[in-house]
Amino acid sequence: MAHDVLAPPAADRGTTPEAPVRRVGRATPYLFLVPYFLLFATFVLAPAIYGLWVSLHDWDYLLPGKPFVGLANYQALFDSGSAVFEEFWQSMQATGIFTVASVPLLVVIPLGLALMLNRAFPGRTFFRAVYFAPYVLGVAVIGVLWRFLLDPNLGAVNALLGLVGLPDASPWTTGLPWAWISLVAVTVWWTIGFNAVIYLAGLQDIPRELYEAARIDGGGKWAEFRHVTLPGLRPVLTFIVINTILASSNMFGQALLITQGAPGNETRTAIMYIAQKGLREYNMGVAAAMSYLLTLALLLVSVITFRLLRDRDAS
Repeated sequence: MAHDVLAPPAADRGTTPEAPVRRVGRATPYLFLVPYFLLFATFVLAPAIYGLWVSLHDWDYLLPGKPFVGLANYQALFDSGSAVFEEFWQSMQATGIFTVASVPLLVVIPLGLALMLNRAFPGRTFFRAVYFAPYVLGVAVIGVLWRFLLDPNLGAVNALLGLVGLPDASPWTTGLPWAWISLVAVTVWWTIGFNAVIYLAGLQDIPRELYEAARIDGGGKWAEFRHVTLPGLRPVLTFIVINTILASSNMFGQALLITQGAPGNETRTAIMYIAQKGLREYNMGVAAAMSYLLTLALLLVSVITFRLLRDRDAS
């Protein structure tokens, strides 16, 4: 006995039934942001607000009383007669010197490395790893290592200079401008690989067809670099410049471990002085005010840098 089989309608043959679309509320995207926002609020937003509150008080955390002083801590930073005026602005000057000296090197040299490492040659992967390797070391390792290497009396650097007939008594950690040369050179050696890797990723995103078109038009290597490479790297360049400015302006470990602020306080950066006032002298109110003034300065520099380097076509 034959069994009748009900065939599906012609319109449904050979098709897969679609899953019903679930409609969600307007709050659903924000619910996905809640975990991140909780972390951000706990570890960034709340400490920032608390730090602003501390900056408005005469805050010695060893004493029970913390009187409200309003903007007095900020005013002291601009009052030439205050106890913190001269030393704070000297530390800001030191921060500026290091930033101006290190940022151009950390922007230009990694770009040259990335251009070389972007070419095909034997051992390219090995050299990429070699240039990036120092960046994985912590600042404590870098600082202690170079503190011994650059020691004016027992350091290996002066010993090697003496072997090749060069002056071997340079005060790399105790005199000027040698201390600045040491700090900048160590920082460039340490962090150059990070910027080079970022540049390298940006170079690999530039379409090869643009270079071919430039060659067809008769452009040389400089024309390719100027009209293809640099425009293609503009977003990456903006990120690297701003990130490098912020990192250099917050330099702390290298100066603390290598020069210890010497000679005198010439290489004591703003972060070092803020840490001294807040953690050694227990004046957290003034230290917090310094931190916010430094933050505002870096924010202003970052905005100016972004506006100078942003894509003109997107404005």
